[in-house]
Amino acid sequence: MKIDKKIFSWALYDWANSAFATTIMAGFFPIFFKDYWSAGTESTLTTARLGTIISISSIFMVVMSPLLGAMSDLKGTKKLFLSIFVLVGTFSCYSMSQIDKGDWSSAMFIYGAALLAFEFSLVFYDSMLPTLVQGKNTNTASSLGYSLGYLGGGILFLINVLMYLDPESFGFVDGVASIKASFITVAVWWVIFTIPLLYFVPESKNNYQKTSLLESVRLSVRSLIKTAKIIKHQKNIFLFLIAFWLYFDGVNTVITMAVDFGRSLNFKTGDLISALLLTQFIGFPFALLFGNIAGKFGLKIPILFCILIYIIMVIGAMFMSNSTHFFILASVIGMIQGGVQALSRSFYSQMIPKGQEGEYFGFYNIIGKFASVIGPLIVGFGAYISGNPRIGILGLLVLFVAGGIILLKVKEPQIV
Repeated sequence: MKIDKKIFSWALYDWANSAFATTIMAGFFPIFFKDYWSAGTESTLTTARLGTIISISSIFMVVMSPLLGAMSDLKGTKKLFLSIFVLVGTFSCYSMSQIDKGDWSSAMFIYGAALLAFEFSLVFYDSMLPTLVQGKNTNTASSLGYSLGYLGGGILFLINVLMYLDPESFGFVDGVASIKASFITVAVWWVIFTIPLLYFVPESKNNYQKTSLLESVRLSVRSLIKTAKIIKHQKNIFLFLIAFWLYFDGVNTVITMAVDFGRSLNFKTGDLISALLLTQFIGFPFALLFGNIAGKFGLKIPILFCILIYIIMVIGAMFMSNSTHFFILASVIGMIQGGVQALSRSFYSQMIPKGQEGEYFGFYNIIGKFASVIGPLIVGFGAYISGNPRIGILGLLVLFVAGGIILLKVKEPQIV
């Protein structure tokens, strides 16, 4: 497939928003939340708090995203909504840099707002994919987005890690100041690299209607109810969404809580950040590789392979005792994480009816984020109740195994 300016500009949004996903969500926020904003608090309690805010944000995502997706289809304003949530997300990133030590409640609230803005923007971003490319080209475009995300997020994260490891060379008094500054760099990066999508990607006009906001909401709700009923009777899509809900729960939980898990095992912060950085740069070529693999083996087999590797990694995490083990785990996860994300998105995009992408991707993101309600709670409260973070992480096995079994029952869509 030829990568034209529109497709590359669309994929570049992965480069933009991955700065938040890597530097803040997966990297510095869990560490800063545990060691700075929750200083002096029991480690298992901070893990439970982190899991709780992720789950609460996911619940809001579940409630709101299908409505926003349906409205974007009716009004043809995907880029407008995406822009609004980019601004909310970037302002939240900046606000994190202003929170004082010990103020864990403010940190939780602002982080929750940033998570919502990040996830809401993806509803509109993902729903643009079927209007840009079709058939086998969807695999390539989807994998390009994730690979650029790993590369772009990794580049900024590398800069932020260097700022943290040697703050004086960057003009900061200490590591705390450098981490706060990294939150600001994420905000700037996110805004700048969103611009190509807004400028070069055309706005879809599917089902465009000139209506009032109140009427749009009413039509959107009616459309959502209709779509929910249709999906219920579309057995293949219904089964895929259940499978996706389960296995992607595990994937998202690993992304958001791996560093917190490492800190709970008393691994050094520098080692955890370095391992996460390694994951990003390994993920870049492997996300592209999985796009090519899908052309030979289809989508279902590579996804099942990724799920199997996650199962092995969760079991391995039970026996992890030093930073070297964490590096090994991070390397393997980096090889498959982008693949399972990109191929799942591509799989779904080829199953849904044309002209209703916003509604259907609203449900797709609902399922993905509703999955994030359960996983963080399993890890967080499993660790808190048992007093052992290893017990919490082991609960993810249920999600991966059940998701894989149900995915086996899904018929792969015909790619043309």
